[in-house]
Amino acid sequence: MKVAIMQPYILPYIGYFQLINSVDVFVIYDNIKYTKKGWINRNRLLLNGKDEYFSVPLKNDSDQLDIVQRALAPSFVDEGAKTLRKIALSYKKAPFFAEVFPLAEQIFSAKETNLFTFLHQSLLLTTDYLGVDTKIVVSSTLNIDHSLKSQDKVIALCKATSATTYVNPIGGVSLYSKEAFSEQHIQLHFLQSKPFEYAQSVPGFTPWLSILDVMMHNDKDTIKNYLDHSYDLI
Repeated sequence: MKVAIMQPYILPYIGYFQLINSVDVFVIYDNIKYTKKGWINRNRLLLNGKDEYFSVPLKNDSDQLDIVQRALAPSFVDEGAKTLRKIALSYKKAPFFAEVFPLAEQIFSAKETNLFTFLHQSLLLTTDYLGVDTKIVVSSTLNIDHSLKSQDKVIALCKATSATTYVNPIGGVSLYSKEAFSEQHIQLHFLQSKPFEYAQSVPGFTPWLSILDVMMHNDKDTIKNYLDHSYDLI
């Protein structure tokens, strides 16, 4: 059983979906601290040949709250509409705009007010569009000691899902010990996305944008090939 564990992000880059696609079970954290200046509620798209941020506004609240305890700001009704206009302006000439924009409309027109539920729903909608059938499990539903931290918590979640292999993004190489996982009879691997390019709406190429950019410019078979093959497991 291959397992990966990550916090949620809004329409993350393709490496996130490569990770999901590479495992049997993907655990998504809901009971983990929201971090400012990260990618949980913001990402980038391509507008007039330059990368441009979009974000989901949050209600002001304590920085000590978990993601599942955070709420979208009342302004999301207007900001979601603005984001959709930005997406339309960015990609209206992209070859798969007609297929992908309804998905963006479904995400950014949602009436949901809870941050985690919003992100979870957007992830399920996107994996469904991509044809990724990995089982997605919410972390708080697993029977572990949720006060555990870092590597100890990851190992506990792995054991709760009967993992024999844990796959983490390459950025976690310095955070996790193969020996510690091996002691629990779990193999540890790291996923490193390979650089690749596709035709965007303007000359040149801007990598690692939101998955929206990949979807707007590539058919599903091409994206599936990226998900299946454009990475190394170390």
